[in-house]
Amino acid sequence: MNKEVEVRNLGSRDYKETWDYQEQLFKETLDQKIRNRRQNENIATRNYLLLVEHPHVYTLGKSGDHTNLLLSEEQLEKKNASFYKINRGGDITYHGPGQIVGYPILDLDNFFTDIHKYLRLLEETVILTLAEYGIKSERSPGETGVWLDVGTPFARKICAMGVRASRWVTMHGFALNVNADLGYFDHIIPCGIKDKAVTSLNVELGQKEVDMAEVQQKLMKHFSQLFEAELV
Repeated sequence: MNKEVEVRNLGSRDYKETWDYQEQLFKETLDQKIRNRRQNENIATRNYLLLVEHPHVYTLGKSGDHTNLLLSEEQLEKKNASFYKINRGGDITYHGPGQIVGYPILDLDNFFTDIHKYLRLLEETVILTLAEYGIKSERSPGETGVWLDVGTPFARKICAMGVRASRWVTMHGFALNVNADLGYFDHIIPCGIKDKAVTSLNVELGQKEVDMAEVQQKLMKHFSQLFEAELV
């Protein structure tokens, strides 16, 4: 089992370009697994963690409802935002500047073959990271992602998640609001969940801006520990 995870920090990059790149790495890993099986080879599959910040974009998961996007094409253009229907689970979400998006492309055969556990560990990565800033976050029953003040009228989401997996290879991932412009969430019903607010780390800390690189480092530390992975 190969527990090395290659971290690739892509900086600010277009959503479609990054999606295509994910698909390429995802396919390479799947192809290697198929070759190993067919040709009785034992070549280790590679694992990746892509970290990226996107320009304004809305993405709709395969089970999502298009009506949860509250903007027309013309309004999207005015907002300088794009829209994609994609192949992850979940409904609609927003990505944009000030948000850390993580795309783990892991062969779970290298770690554990349990998608439920995989999602819970991604959530835990974010929960432990936020705890370092004195923020108590948690899971909300039946709602993937990371939330604050669950079970109260002030429940708000700080991190969205949606993944795809095939033959235990993962893609897509999580989006943590660090210095996000929350106004962009007003134009969707986030994850198809009505009457729930969205927040960002800088808002919760009462700061104009939080150091994104520092948050990334903390996320990678907890990811490495929870997945018992060696980040390279």
